[in-house]
Amino acid sequence: MSLFTTNTSYPKNLSIPNGYATQIAEKPKNKIIFLDITPTQTPRIKSPSANSVYPLRNNLIEPQINRDIIYENIKPVFFLLRILGVLPLSRPSPGVNQFQITSPPMLYSFACYICLIGYVLYLSLHKVQILRAAEGKFEEAVIEYLFTVYLFPMLLVPIMWYETRKIAGILNGWVEFEECYKKLSGRVLPVKLYKKALAIAVIIPILSTSSVVITHVTMVDFKAMQIIPYIFLEILTYILGGYWYLLCETLSVCANFLAEDFQRALRHIGPAGKVAEYRALWLRLSKLARDTGIANCYTFTFVNLYLFLIITLSIYGLLSQISEGFGIKDIGLAVTACCSIFLLFFICDEAHYASQNVRTNFQKKLLMVELSWMNTDAQTEVNMFLRATEMNPSQISLGGFFDVNRNLFKSLLATMVTYLVVLLQFQISIPDDARNQMANEERMYNDTLLTIAETTKAATTVATAMLTTLARKKKKN
Repeated sequence: MSLFTTNTSYPKNLSIPNGYATQIAEKPKNKIIFLDITPTQTPRIKSPSANSVYPLRNNLIEPQINRDIIYENIKPVFFLLRILGVLPLSRPSPGVNQFQITSPPMLYSFACYICLIGYVLYLSLHKVQILRAAEGKFEEAVIEYLFTVYLFPMLLVPIMWYETRKIAGILNGWVEFEECYKKLSGRVLPVKLYKKALAIAVIIPILSTSSVVITHVTMVDFKAMQIIPYIFLEILTYILGGYWYLLCETLSVCANFLAEDFQRALRHIGPAGKVAEYRALWLRLSKLARDTGIANCYTFTFVNLYLFLIITLSIYGLLSQISEGFGIKDIGLAVTACCSIFLLFFICDEAHYASQNVRTNFQKKLLMVELSWMNTDAQTEVNMFLRATEMNPSQISLGGFFDVNRNLFKSLLATMVTYLVVLLQFQISIPDDARNQMANEERMYNDTLLTIAETTKAATTVATAMLTTLARKKKKN
């Protein structure tokens, strides 16, 4: 029996009986090693029940749950609009938005509107009393008209009902955009506007209520019940401004992310198909920008004109008393004018910023692309992409009537100055006319007294002569 003790696979001084030294010494190339380790058991996942709620972390993993990101980010503002009875939007399932006339949200909105009309009729029967001061009747009349104009946003409610179907279409278009973006980039659309939307939904009602209370305390003798419709309509006006801001900010954020992803993808793009996919995605975003203006056409046309009228009347109320100094009544006018100017500028500026990001900034990214290392097909696709940005306007236009941008704000301010000059000139001319009228009336009164005096004197003279003649005749007789 031969022994073999030089194998390194075994400890020393260990004999292998009946072994073949040459076979044991050879080390196979594919040596299988068995580890005596028990693998970790996979945790047992129970099937969810019908009443279970998926955890939030699944929104970043499962694509079928992660839908309607835009709606979820703007949800606090949408919720407040539905509470006010302005946006009767139905959501039968996540990612599906629709409008139905017979839906519960629509019935609730109709009931809220009936209550609002009842309050307005109450105000018409019990008008608010303007605090009378030393200024003329014309200024008081204009300020009194201001409180009638405050009730105009009541007309916004049926306008929003009419446009709810279009808004639902916009939200469904955002769902399609999210799915295309995730398919192209491999990640979820990184929109994080929920905190801003929550802050808007909480802060705007507080500020609007404070503004209405200050205006009524300083300018009007009012009852507690009379202030409720004004608070409701003020909140509605300014929450629509917040809603517009979130729509425009969503467009800006998505355009910036799309531009960054495209610029990053260009460093590794080989086939031209990738450029074509980004072009198709940008065309979707451009269409969403145009549809945003179309879906909110009549609502924000009315809001812009309403703010223009409020600003004109408020600033006139301030300027009409500038010669006498500012009083307590001017506090409410100043607050109203400042808030309205800020909201009008905000609406115009945000739409201008969104249009710039969707088109101009994206074109800058395309113009900075280095085409020398790309093949002919990729260069052609980039050129077609650039041409598509030129041929597809991305301005936010309210139904084609006018574009919402900074030029709109400048035009409204110029028109406002013209109306203010006319009103102030009319106010200045009123005291002179009144003075002339009073002088004319006084002159006519004096002439009348003089005529009466002369007539009386003549009558007295005639009577005296007649009495003298009669007396003489009597003496002769």
